Amino acid sequence: MTPSLLRAHDLLWVSETPTATDGAPLPDWAITACRQGAPVVVRRAPRGSNGSIPVGLRGGARHERCAATVPANAIMRTLTPEALATTTGSIAHDAPFAALRTLRVLAPELNALGWAWGPTGGAGFALASGLPVLHAGSDLDLVVRMPQPPSIAQRDLLVHLLSETECRVDLQIDTGHGGFALRDWLASPRQTLLKTDHGPRLVADPWSENP
Repeated sequence: MTPSLLRAHDLLWVSETPTATDGAPLPDWAITACRQGAPVVVRRAPRGSNGSIPVGLRGGARHERCAATVPANAIMRTLTPEALATTTGSIAHDAPFAALRTLRVLAPELNALGWAWGPTGGAGFALASGLPVLHAGSDLDLVVRMPQPPSIAQRDLLVHLLSETECRVDLQIDTGHGGFALRDWLASPRQTLLKTDHGPRLVADPWSENP
């Protein structure tokens, strides 16, 4: 995948150690993660003037997060949430974490809705890397690519689908202009917090060309 096609939540394996955005040395846990071959995740931020990609690093603990950048020419492999969605059939029905069991149950229902989607957060990272980042209380993070507003029927089906799950599901809708939390939009549809590459914005219509 060319760097210009990368989107937030894509996972990258890189050939060199990322650089922390604040210029400080990477924390020990981040260096360990890099040595373990952990991927980094594309985050919403402007590209560097030299074409560098904004990424996030994660460790095994919830507080172990670090914003960084990597050169585009250091990318060796990419994996999208949509590609991860195709692997969910291999999750065992008795998988050890509720986030994975919930993902296994939701996958065919989400596929039936017709949008491109995939797991992000800890579940996506664990599926992609095999590293032990999930725990008993982990939420399930999902992204749905939704370039057009859903119909009322589609919206209601999605809400119903997420209403009775084994663990909390945090679903982010990606419009192509940015991303927003489904829960926030349902609670305040006329003023939605849209996360973009140039920062968060309160918008009346997250699907607008110029929100």
